[in-house]
Amino acid sequence: MTAITIAGNLTADPELRFTPQGKPCASLQVAVNKRVKQPDGAWGDGPTSYYRCTAWGQLAEHVAESLTKGTRVIVQGRLEIREYETRDGQRRVAAEIQVDDVGPSLRFATAQAERAPRQGAGWPAQTPPVTPRASQAGDPWSPPRQSAQDPWGQQAGADDAPPF
Repeated sequence: MTAITIAGNLTADPELRFTPQGKPCASLQVAVNKRVKQPDGAWGDGPTSYYRCTAWGQLAEHVAESLTKGTRVIVQGRLEIREYETRDGQRRVAAEIQVDDVGPSLRFATAQAERAPRQGAGWPAQTPPVTPRASQAGDPWSPPRQSAQDPWGQQAGADDAPPF
């Protein structure tokens, strides 16, 4: 298994499918251009490499909902080589990235992240919404406010002096 990270543009909208067992699977293809220095000293696009990528589970659903053709993305995953036989009996080899993480590249764009509810593998189907403090209203990643019912969230009588 070879870890790989690529940055490139989606050549088409991600395609969301489901296995017979109901597991989501998203297929995407990423075009990666290498920047090369031209003989005149200017930089330009070199040859393009195309990578087939597959995302599974909730990640697959998020990819299909969030990304579209032309979006510049960063994909991190595992490069897998597989052999297969065509209908006419020829043996072929294909390289594919099994996606562990993917997101829009912020090099030439901006994005607004939205936290999705956690599901599966020990997580409840729905998580209660977090009510942010007034100063956190625009920051969905900040921790929730400590409530008076949280004994660990308050330090009665403590000061900021180190304990040693």
